[in-house]
Amino acid sequence: MGGDTMPSVISSNDDESSFEQELAHTTFLRAEGLSKTEIGSVNAENGSVPGEYDEVGCGIGFGDLDSEANRRRANRAYDEVLRSYDELQRRSQNLEEAKSKILRLCLCFDCVSCSYTPGAWTEKVDGLKLRDYSVPKTVSLLLVGPKGSGKSSLVNRISRVFEDEEFTPERAQVTYNSAAGDGTYFVQEYMVPRGSKSFCLYDTRSLSDDVPENVEMLKRWMTKGVCHGELAIMKSDSALLKSRMKCKARQDGYYCSETRMVNFVIFVVNGLSVLKSMESNDEADKMYTEMIATMFNCPFLSFKDDKPVIVVTHGDLVSVSERSRLRVHLGERLGVPPHTQIFDIPESCDPATELTIVDMLRFSLEHADRHLPGKGWFMGKVRSFMPYLLCSSCFFVYASFLVYAF
Repeated sequence: MGGDTMPSVISSNDDESSFEQELAHTTFLRAEGLSKTEIGSVNAENGSVPGEYDEVGCGIGFGDLDSEANRRRANRAYDEVLRSYDELQRRSQNLEEAKSKILRLCLCFDCVSCSYTPGAWTEKVDGLKLRDYSVPKTVSLLLVGPKGSGKSSLVNRISRVFEDEEFTPERAQVTYNSAAGDGTYFVQEYMVPRGSKSFCLYDTRSLSDDVPENVEMLKRWMTKGVCHGELAIMKSDSALLKSRMKCKARQDGYYCSETRMVNFVIFVVNGLSVLKSMESNDEADKMYTEMIATMFNCPFLSFKDDKPVIVVTHGDLVSVSERSRLRVHLGERLGVPPHTQIFDIPESCDPATELTIVDMLRFSLEHADRHLPGKGWFMGKVRSFMPYLLCSSCFFVYASFLVYAF
């Protein structure tokens, strides 16, 4: 599955290597303390190496070097993303094999020889065992995103893939017209597949334009956990809306169930809205990407250095070239690799799209397992023995830290 091609700013591998060597040489001269004029003179003697020359010089300025490096990096990322669509088409021939690795998570749960259980991908560093971690019975993946991004539709897409029934009823209520419908106001838990216990998805209320309220809502979910049936109300909601939602909560006839801690986050965005934000001069349109960048970098959504996985929806309405371009744009804005951490999941039903869903879930589950918390007794054990492993000066620093922290 190819697509439109972007004119490359890199004429050859030799040009790319030459540019990197020239950039490194100029950087070295700057580190040696030479002035810009002196660097220009050295570069001129070496045969027009890029660098900022004096006023009569004709080299590439330092700002131009940065700009050129950014263009080349973006072009390489675009090429990688574009190639990934072709690679995905080739790999989709083994869809069932890839799917079975996650289906065995749940369908063979009692089979020790082939089943996956939460924590199977936990990093076993420094001789740690799985029993040293607090492993949940069910791994919880939280879906967050702006209004109209397609979180509920994604739940239904995932369910169809793993229940292997093309015409299975939709599990999550989809808002057909966001301007007329209420959207999702109650946190909804969905085990995948139905009846399994290995992992679940949590569909949530959409992020609003009010950043502080979004942060407050995300902080509550990420620090206190989520539970099925929880009503998500914001302070800015009108009195009428709050009354309607509370009335619906009573009509449901159930209260919040078991609270689960969130193990990883899936951030869902509308690809059409991202493209519009990229190409429009209207400040209101540009705010979509700004809001995404602000909320994506909310520290509560990350697990140490691991940021959420990103799902781009509605890509079937634009070309592969445009889809590649918006993934590169998001990667630049959000600081994640576009070809490995941003997944394009359009509305089309084909093996390549199903494989993308499988890849996205595997990425999420692996990263969820990597950051399982240690058990209380184990962390206490590490703290107890740590002073004996330190020299006297380091021990003093460690003791000072304990006094400050506790």
